[in-house]
Amino acid sequence: MKNKKYLLIILLPFIISFTGCRNKVDENTPNTYQVKGDTVYISDQNLIASKIKLSEVEVKSYSKEVITAGTVQPIPTQFAYIAPPFSGRIIKSYIKLGQPIKANTPLFEIISPSFTAVQKDFFQARASRELAQKELKRKKDLIKNGVGSQKELEEALNTLQIVEKEYENAHSALQVYQVNPENIILGQPLIVRSPIAGHVIENNIVTGQYIKDDSEPIATIADLSQVWVTAQVKEKDIRFIHEGDNIEINMSAYPGKVITGKVFHVEEAVDEATRSIKVLSICDNKEGLLKIGMYTTVHFLDKASDFIHIPEKALLQGEKDSYVYVELAPNIYKRTPVEVETSKNGEAVISKGLSVGNKIISEGGYYLK
Repeated sequence: MKNKKYLLIILLPFIISFTGCRNKVDENTPNTYQVKGDTVYISDQNLIASKIKLSEVEVKSYSKEVITAGTVQPIPTQFAYIAPPFSGRIIKSYIKLGQPIKANTPLFEIISPSFTAVQKDFFQARASRELAQKELKRKKDLIKNGVGSQKELEEALNTLQIVEKEYENAHSALQVYQVNPENIILGQPLIVRSPIAGHVIENNIVTGQYIKDDSEPIATIADLSQVWVTAQVKEKDIRFIHEGDNIEINMSAYPGKVITGKVFHVEEAVDEATRSIKVLSICDNKEGLLKIGMYTTVHFLDKASDFIHIPEKALLQGEKDSYVYVELAPNIYKRTPVEVETSKNGEAVISKGLSVGNKIISEGGYYLK
């Protein structure tokens, strides 16, 4: 205890001297600025003149961008699964994988008792119609010569109407299989043709194979010169996307390659599980880079609008928001919260908080914090 008293006596003059010096500095330090609420008043402009830079906000055109993942899909009207129309045996194939074909191009031939029965029904219906036509003509001749009855004529007319309807049905049944009934031969195989133009992207046709009418498709034809890109857009971002908007597609398979397209359709329903909305976009694919099922990154670009742009260096970060200092008058600056849409290439796009004509501290604002 005694030693501590001696130490305090020795240090006391130094403590008093230090305290006195500090008070003296405080008394002589000029009042260079004042802070009232969010406003800073600078009384000595020379103190920070070399440390800050002022500039007026700029208004530039900007397109809101929404980025999400997408999947490449074929356009349904340009895609066809080829399945057997009935059970039968394939006797000939006309195509190979990757082959370009036109609409109505023969794909394969198949023979089947079912198809033979359809042919037989047509020939029988045609023969019945011809017979009924002859019978009606005979009844008319008899009436003309005064040896027939009106009742027999009406019966012949009714019979012809019935068989003509049966003939029309049999004729239509053959046309379903893209067969010309006028050139058909009883017992001939059915030639299955492509309903669309495109390329053979899948071919499982085996000559001699017996297939059933409920079998899986044995060939796939697709026109992939244009494709759909399906993307899921979050509910909060759907307001920025409209039919006809431009999009850009990036693929990991082709780094740096950009494919353009347009929004084709925005679905009306929201996926309750993901709170997202399906957006279909149509893209040109003449180079064949987009493959069915491929994952892509989709950049949706809203129509351009005027937005305020400021240097990124002007932005300061508070506890709850970003802000800048706006000059109200010479040497008077107000801390102003802003909403930042995005930052790119050293500029920040401001969606809320600033107005045209505002002058801000574009550099050195942190000296006022």
